[in-house]
Amino acid sequence: MSDFNPTLTLKERAEVALNDEFLRNAVKFTTQKLRTGKKVASDELGNWEDWRERARAIRLHTIAHLDYYLGEFIKNARANGVHVHIASNAEEAVDITMKIAASKEAKSVAKSKSMVSEELHINHALEQQGIEAVETDLGEYIIQLAGETPSHLIIPAIHKNKQQVADLFSEVSGETLPADTKVLAGFARAKLREKFLEADIGMTGCNFAIAETGSMVLFSNEGNARMVSTLPKTQITYMGMERIIPSLEDLEVMATMLPRSATGQKLTVYMSTITGPRRAEDSDGPEEMHIIIIDNGRSEQLGDPEFQEVLNCIRCGACLNACPVYRHVGGHTYGWVYSGPIGAVLTPRLNQDMEKWGEVAYASSLCGACHEACPVKIPLHDMLVYIRRQKVEEGYTPSTERMAFKGFKYVMSDYRRFKRSMKLGKIGQKFVAKDGVIKSKMGPLKGWNTYRDAPTMAEESFRESWSKLDWELSRDTPSMDPEILKRMNEAIAKRGKNK
Repeated sequence: MSDFNPTLTLKERAEVALNDEFLRNAVKFTTQKLRTGKKVASDELGNWEDWRERARAIRLHTIAHLDYYLGEFIKNARANGVHVHIASNAEEAVDITMKIAASKEAKSVAKSKSMVSEELHINHALEQQGIEAVETDLGEYIIQLAGETPSHLIIPAIHKNKQQVADLFSEVSGETLPADTKVLAGFARAKLREKFLEADIGMTGCNFAIAETGSMVLFSNEGNARMVSTLPKTQITYMGMERIIPSLEDLEVMATMLPRSATGQKLTVYMSTITGPRRAEDSDGPEEMHIIIIDNGRSEQLGDPEFQEVLNCIRCGACLNACPVYRHVGGHTYGWVYSGPIGAVLTPRLNQDMEKWGEVAYASSLCGACHEACPVKIPLHDMLVYIRRQKVEEGYTPSTERMAFKGFKYVMSDYRRFKRSMKLGKIGQKFVAKDGVIKSKMGPLKGWNTYRDAPTMAEESFRESWSKLDWELSRDTPSMDPEILKRMNEAIAKRGKNK
C-alpha cells in the first residue's frame, strides 16, 4: 500500500485499504490459507484444547513470576559469556546499540526478522550513523526496499504481488527482472548472501528465552536467522522482556503450538537454540554476543488484572488471520508496528497514549474470533472493550459522540420516551427508506451505508406484538370459577400466617 500514511486517522487509513482491491484480495486469500493450514495441523495433532491449556498455563505462570525468571535468565546468560543489557524504553535500546556498533566500527548490519526492532526504528537510527542495515528475511527485505512497514506479524509483505516485487528488485539490480518467483528468489538469495558475508554485526529478534539455560531461541523458515547469528563476528539480539519461558521442557510445547498456529506447519523449518558466543571447539558463531532486554511499556501491564495476559502473546499471528476486520483492511490500517487484534491492544498499551492510539481498539467487531484462534487463550476481545472504556472515561471521544450517547441514555432510561422515539423513528424513516432499506449517506448513516444498507424499523415492534399477544391470550383463556378462586386465596393467606 504505497500511499499508506501513518498521520491519517484510523477511518482514513481504513478507507485507503478498502479502496485497494488487490490488497483486500491478497490479504483475504493468504489469511484464509493460513487459517486452513492451522485447522489441519491442529486436527492432526489431536487434543488441541489440551495443548492450548498447557501453553496458556506456561505463559500465565511465567508472567506471574517474570521477575524471578528474568533474573535466572540473565544470570545464566552472563555465565555463558553473553553481555546482557536492560533498556527501559526504545531510546535506551537504540543508545546501547549505537555504542556497541561504534565500539566495533561497524559499517554494515545484517538483520533477521524482529518485530521489536521495528518498535525501536533501529534501521533509521543505524542509517543516520552511516551504517547500512539490511533485512535478510525475504518479506522484510521487500518492504524495506519499498520503504514500508510490516503488514503482518509473520508475513510482512502479504500486500505485495510478484510484479511489484519484480519492480523493486529490478531497481536494485539495474536490470529488468521478470515477475517469476524462482527468478526473484534467486536474485534475493544471491544479493543477501553478499550481505551475510560483509556484515560486521548480526541482529536478531528472540522468539523465546529459556531461563534455566540462559539460551535464546530463534524460529525461521528461510534459514536467514541462522546465517545472521553465525557469520558476523558480533551478534545483537533484541528481546522483549516477556519472551521468557522457564525450561527446555516448556519449549517443546511452544515449538508445537507456534508454527501450527502461525502457518499450519508441524514444525518450523529452522529452530536455533543459541547459548552464548562461539567457543573454542565451535566451528562457527559470533565472537561476541549481546542481548538487549527491552521493556518499552511492557512492565506497565504487570499487575493489571485487565491487561497482564497480553504479555502471554507468542507472536504467532493467528488472531490476525481470524479477525474479520484485519482480513478486509490489512495491517497498515492499524498505524503502528503491531496489527490485528493483538496490535489493537498492544499499540495503546505500550505507547501509553490513549488520545493518539485509543482509536485502534475500534478496529474490531468484538466477535471473539481472536480469542478462539489464540494458542494461549488471550481474551483480546475483552481487552478491546476495556480500552474503549478507558478512552471514554479519559474524555478522548468526540464531543458529538458524547452528546449522542447522552441522548441515547435519556431515551433508553424511560420506557415512555423510548416508545415515543420509536414512533417518531417510524415516521422519520419514510423520508429516507426505499424498498425496505435505508440507503441514505447523511450524518451518522454515512459510515455504515457507504458499504452496506441499513434495515428499516419493523412496522410492528416487539413490544406492540407482545401486547397484542397478551391481550389475545387473556381474551381466549376461560375465566376461573369464583368459588375455586376464593378457596385458593384463602389457602394462600393461611399459609402466610403459619410462616
